Amino acid sequence: MTVLVAGFPAGAFAANCYLVAPGPGEECVIIDPGQDAERGIEELLDRYRLKPIAVLLTHGHIDHMWSVAPVCGAKGIPAYIHPDDREMLSDPAQGLSLLAKQQFLGGMTFAEPDDVRQLSDGAVIPLAGLEFKIGHTPGHTQGSVTFRSGEDALFTGDLLFAGSIGRTDLPGGDHRAILKSLARTLTLPDETIVLPGHGPQTTIGDERRTNPFLTGLQPAQKGL
Repeated sequence: MTVLVAGFPAGAFAANCYLVAPGPGEECVIIDPGQDAERGIEELLDRYRLKPIAVLLTHGHIDHMWSVAPVCGAKGIPAYIHPDDREMLSDPAQGLSLLAKQQFLGGMTFAEPDDVRQLSDGAVIPLAGLEFKIGHTPGHTQGSVTFRSGEDALFTGDLLFAGSIGRTDLPGGDHRAILKSLARTLTLPDETIVLPGHGPQTTIGDERRTNPFLTGLQPAQKGL
């Protein structure tokens, strides 16, 4: 099945925000509306004549959820997040270093969207005529998740990038946990397209062969 995926890097953090739909003129979901993402989202909604029905969050870090409350409020749509990261929606400082708190938050306040729904490992959520399979992949944060759309696309958030992986030195990070989560990605076919939280898209096959952080990792028994 051909799926429309349109995206752009949002704000100073350049976190990838994606809109996913069966095709132009259809309903869509928004993945990771980061800093100052509203304008880019509106441009893509207009360009492809899309109607948003939900926001999906790969994790609770501020660069991926900065605009979730205003986007959900303006569109009257729910936000989905893993419960282990939910508190960061209203208190993003929980996921930041002291320096980052001083640089980016200042006196800013954040609030949850009115409708917040829970993600759980292995769940399949039907949205916008598509199905999204949830993989709980802790390590970057405790509540990090991936979204698998169909058989050929994986939205990895900050779990896996082209040539790299997510950092684990922030509050809630765990290097051993992220290696276990990465091992779950290695169960997927090589042709699976990886749509990461930062940087260009890649494939599972390319990362299996060239990503130094995956060297020596064996595929997990439980995949994504």
